[in-house]
Amino acid sequence: MIWGFCVLLAVLIQSAPVSAQDSRIVRLSPDIQYEFIARWDVDRLNKILQVDTPNFAGIPVTYSPARNGVRLYRVTYSSVVPEHGNKPTTASGLLAIPENGGPSFPMVSYQHGTVYGKQEVPSFPDQSSETQLMIAQFAGQGYVLIGADYFGLGTSTEPEGYMVKASHQQATYDMLTASRAVLAHLKLSTTKLFLGGWSQGGFVTMAMLEKLERSGLAVDATATASAPLDVFVALNGFLNFPRKNDASWVTSLFILSAFSFENYYNVPGLARSVIAAEHYELARKAYMREPYDATQVPSDLRKLIRPNYFDPQFFSASAYGRLAAETTAYRWIIKSPVRNYFGESDEVISVGLGQLGMNYQRAIGNGNPAVEALSTGATSHRGTFATAVPKWKAWFDGIATAP
Repeated sequence: MIWGFCVLLAVLIQSAPVSAQDSRIVRLSPDIQYEFIARWDVDRLNKILQVDTPNFAGIPVTYSPARNGVRLYRVTYSSVVPEHGNKPTTASGLLAIPENGGPSFPMVSYQHGTVYGKQEVPSFPDQSSETQLMIAQFAGQGYVLIGADYFGLGTSTEPEGYMVKASHQQATYDMLTASRAVLAHLKLSTTKLFLGGWSQGGFVTMAMLEKLERSGLAVDATATASAPLDVFVALNGFLNFPRKNDASWVTSLFILSAFSFENYYNVPGLARSVIAAEHYELARKAYMREPYDATQVPSDLRKLIRPNYFDPQFFSASAYGRLAAETTAYRWIIKSPVRNYFGESDEVISVGLGQLGMNYQRAIGNGNPAVEALSTGATSHRGTFATAVPKWKAWFDGIATAP
């Protein structure tokens, strides 16, 4: 009898559904798997809102408090690299699910900003302050939150594809599909879909919106903060029309984009043609996330970038400049409502760049009113994000609860 009971118990354990607290990998198909990584309770979420984020942003911001704990999952899914002839690849991302409510929730897809560590991304939330804010403010108040890690980051083995538009679109589109499959497996579903992103993630958010609209998938609202919707405009500003408050770390944007464009668009020697010879190896190590001394990366663009690029005509005619000019995320007829938030003291995104999407859409004939550019006041790059998020939340809430 004892032996028979043990056999029965083993069978029951093997056939039991995976609980929310089980860290085992659940494989839904050859293309999608997920694993539970953490549970964050209300106290932790409110600490993020009340202490950690104001410290990160350097300004006081008031957020509505979390109402529920959150379960966090890492989703791993199959995708393709469009720039490499749809080469198969594997990517990762975060799925955050509220503990209370359901079985149906509104969903926010969050696209993260520029990172310097390979795991400073959504599916490693302990290493990503921006993701922590989104989890606390949205998943802590009844939204399912997802976030792709982008190719080359998280668990991906690709080189980073920084500002490589089609790859960003593919990673986010496939993450949305994979997340919905995981939710269905957990007997959950989503109602309305919202998109949000900061900095690089603002560009990726608008690129994702473009792909979703062209695919016929409904997006209820999209919000960004400090979004560089035209990479040529952003880079040309730093090179040829610098501002007094330009951030010292914008040199890293040239490093990441030059190497990414070289790798993804198959332009051998591109990064070497952009970066001064004496800093090339240091820059390569920074891009590849190999050990390097970050203090040795020049903060002066004229030391990092070859002199020819400070000639606007040379830059626009160069391979690097032409690729940058093709990297836009606002030049289609936008159908769903968009709010692009910008800061008037942002050290990375100029006011003109922050308003570009709206101005372009409103210049079309009698004007397309779908896009609004809204100021967060005299805020820095981080401050713009921290200030915009509760504004996103209030706007999304109104749409989510509408009949």
